[in-house]
Amino acid sequence: MSADPNGPIRVLVVDDHAVVRRGLRAFLESEPDLEVVGAAGGGAEALDLVGGLASEGRHPHVVVMDLQMRPLDGIESTRLIRERHAEVEVVVLTSYADEELVRSALEAGASGYLLKDADVDEVAAAIRAAHRGEMQLDAAVARRLLSSLGVTSYREATVQLTDRELEVLRLVGAGRSNKEIAARLDISERTARTHVSNILGKLGLASRTQAALWAVREGLVAVDADPH
Repeated sequence: MSADPNGPIRVLVVDDHAVVRRGLRAFLESEPDLEVVGAAGGGAEALDLVGGLASEGRHPHVVVMDLQMRPLDGIESTRLIRERHAEVEVVVLTSYADEELVRSALEAGASGYLLKDADVDEVAAAIRAAHRGEMQLDAAVARRLLSSLGVTSYREATVQLTDRELEVLRLVGAGRSNKEIAARLDISERTARTHVSNILGKLGLASRTQAALWAVREGLVAVDADPH
C-alpha cells in the first residue's frame, strides 16, 4: 500500500535509552506533519516493528536510528531495514562523529546523519529531507567527509560522464539503490549497476558512498548539511 502523499510522515524512533526515546517522541508528536508510529529500544525490536507495520500497510516512512546498541547495532539494523523495506528511509542520530562510522552508516543505506547535540528542529528537518529523497548530514561531519574526496570537479566530470551516467549519479547522490535507479530510469538493474561501476572508475572513487558525497559536493543533489 502506498503512502498518502498528503498525510503525515510516519516515523519510528529507535534508541536504547528510554529518556531519549520519550523526549524525541514527545517533540516529534508535536509536529503536525509527523506521526510517530512506534518506538524501539534496539535493532531487533525495530526490525519487528517495521515488519509488522509494513504488513498493515503502515510502514514508517523514516526511521530515526541510534548507532550504539547491542546486540544488533544501528548500522546493521539500517542495512537490514533498507534491504527488506527499500521504501523506508533511515536517519542516524548518534553521539559519535567518527568518520568510519559515518561511512559505514551511509554504506548501509542511511540518508541522514545527525549528532545528538543537534536541535530537535534539525532532527525534524532531517526526517522531512529523507522523506523527500534528500540527504542531510551534520555540518561538521559533512565538511570532513567532503574534504576527503578527490579533486575531480563537476566541469571535469561532465567531460568524462555521459548524460545517462550523470542521471544515475544524481540518483546515487539521493541515496537510491540500483533497483530504484533502474525503475526510475526504465533500465535493467544490471545496467544501473554497470553505470555505477563506470562512474566510480571515471571519477576515481572507491564506493557508491563516495560517489554520493561527490554528487553532494558538486551540487548535483539537494542536501542540507546545516538547516540553520
